[in-house]
Amino acid sequence: MNEASSYKICNRCVMDTNTDCFISFDDDGYCNHCEDYLSRTEKANISADNAELAWAQIVKNIQRKGKDREYDCIVGVSGGVDSSYTAHLCKVWGLRPLLLHMDNGWDTEISVKNIKTIADKLDFDYASYVLDWNEFREIQLAFLKSSIVDLEMPTDIAITASIYETAARHDINYIVSGGDASGEGILPLQMGYHVYKDMKLYRHIVRKFSSKPLETIPTAGLLKDIFYKFIKNIRTVYPLNYLSYNKDEARNFLIKTYGWKDYGGKHHESKITAFWQSYAMPVKYKMDYRRVTLSSQICAGQVQRVEALEMLKANPYDDAKIEDDKKYIAKKYGISLEELEGFLSLPPKTFLDFPNQRRLIELIHKSYNTLYKRKRI
Repeated sequence: MNEASSYKICNRCVMDTNTDCFISFDDDGYCNHCEDYLSRTEKANISADNAELAWAQIVKNIQRKGKDREYDCIVGVSGGVDSSYTAHLCKVWGLRPLLLHMDNGWDTEISVKNIKTIADKLDFDYASYVLDWNEFREIQLAFLKSSIVDLEMPTDIAITASIYETAARHDINYIVSGGDASGEGILPLQMGYHVYKDMKLYRHIVRKFSSKPLETIPTAGLLKDIFYKFIKNIRTVYPLNYLSYNKDEARNFLIKTYGWKDYGGKHHESKITAFWQSYAMPVKYKMDYRRVTLSSQICAGQVQRVEALEMLKANPYDDAKIEDDKKYIAKKYGISLEELEGFLSLPPKTFLDFPNQRRLIELIHKSYNTLYKRKRI
């Protein structure tokens, strides 16, 4: 990996040495992130020619497995573009999903209205999995105090756990996810380790930085992931990766068709996520989350590099409202503004600074992907 101190940016996407200090470049000036993205999409072999047929077969499998059951799949909804559009597509395909939202206390009013609007107009059942705010606040505060960049790890783990638990309760075998490679295909590990759902790291931080034990907040790490996938036979599928999906077009469609409301940037349906990605990450960690999204879109052919570079010239956060955001977050956490500023000024850390299961998780995932590929063949 290249750890050169001189600044460098990829010649294809917009990933740079500021966003990822471990980034590497080939002789053409292309970074490891976009090269890996293009290699993965090529290996997936989901071309425009076979994607429609491949997804049609998956839909048949979902309907067959869910026959005579109340629901044939479950869709996690946040009020954002991807999950809302995925719910719409379920209606188009004749699926019978249960829409599930995990409420961690940070939802914006717009996102809540969007969820209800989509559920009502599609006539789908909707359930809300509400976390105990007092306990979740302590857990997330522990991550804030630890100074790790992955503040959203508790949320991501709780989302996965709540969906798994609900799917198992209703005997649902398929999770239809709004995950989208064109917007999330590139994410450096040190700024996105939360996707690993590492319970060793999670428990270490909670025990070290909080006095409140884990009691009610659902978790799903490596062992539970294996249990739900192999014992309960619950599979996650990603329809947006089979389509010619364009987020801007989907957003406009939702607004025009359902009266859906725009909430701003990527993942800004959550107040804490909006603050963390637009302010804390670029200011404290020197990680501009817009670069990973735009780089994914460049590789997917949805954004031109010159356009992305122009977008990045704008400030990632609103100077006029950032102080109000800090006051709101401090009050929500039950701490003073000075305490919040103190936590934000601590030396930045990543998963590398804490006990973790990275090697084991990567080994298990690699083995699972190999077995799953053989099963498909």
